[in-house]
Amino acid sequence: MNRLAEKLFKASANEPTPQVLVIGDLMLDHYIFGSANRLSPEAPVPIVNTSKETKIVGGAANVACNLIALKAKVYLAGVVGNDIYGAEIKTILTKNQIDTSLIIKDETRQTTVKTRVVAGNHQIVRIDREDTHPISALTEENFFSNLLPYIKLVDIVVLSDYNKGLLIPTLCLKIIEHCKELGKKVIVDPKGFDYTKYSGAFIIKPNRKELAEAAKTEKINNDAELVNVANKVLAHTNANYLIVTLSESGIAIVAENYHKIIPIVAREVFDVTGAGDTVIATLAYCIAINMTVEEAARISNYAASVVIKHIGSATTTVEEIISAIKEN
Repeated sequence: MNRLAEKLFKASANEPTPQVLVIGDLMLDHYIFGSANRLSPEAPVPIVNTSKETKIVGGAANVACNLIALKAKVYLAGVVGNDIYGAEIKTILTKNQIDTSLIIKDETRQTTVKTRVVAGNHQIVRIDREDTHPISALTEENFFSNLLPYIKLVDIVVLSDYNKGLLIPTLCLKIIEHCKELGKKVIVDPKGFDYTKYSGAFIIKPNRKELAEAAKTEKINNDAELVNVANKVLAHTNANYLIVTLSESGIAIVAENYHKIIPIVAREVFDVTGAGDTVIATLAYCIAINMTVEEAARISNYAASVVIKHIGSATTTVEEIISAIKEN
């Protein structure tokens, strides 16, 4: 058996079940499937005759589902509106055995819903319902207070930021500081241009485009530029590691005086939706069962290679990851 596969197998079998707190933006992904064979007489747009509708959770909730598939114990903290969509998210999560007691209702916002209309193999339109204003000072205070006993309980904390108004700078910094006081590692899936709000995190995991935006660089053209830009972000955030997903080029690990590019392992790519959620979940799982950062990144690379073979957000298991490692 491949050494990496063997270590993952042994660690997942012998280490205590990792407990993970996922904090972030919650959303509902609503898919309407059908066929389009004619144009509307009212406007030059296709008429879609619907055949099926599905609803799955997205954002930080998808990160939580990925961790459940890896057999972690998951606590999920976030904010929803006082509406039917927020209730649907909680119902789906409960069915997936995810603790939802840290999900609170915010009367000032609606739950984020992304409705995609798909005709055949083509997405016709996406309709978004959302409010992205920052949470209030009172909501922040109550939310953070609710987190404290859970931070003490878990092995690792994930911040899944989709820039929907929950993970504002003051809240992020309070969470990271408290985690450091308790010796808990924080892994961040970032969004936006100001990474200083993640200062002190153990790992920050942008993709190439997000890293360029955070560094105020138009484009990252090669590995040397990638490492240079990543080191600048590391200096501004005091993070231990940047792990950068590079789409068709794999994953890069950058730390002080160290960097490594791990090539892509996927042979087939059908849909990259949710692949970043799979990577952040797998990183958290592997770090929690005492794998090294490089091992965790390599395993996450294989996890992504599994989910991008499927249409829509998908999850994978330890067994599937081990099989993918053995195949390469």
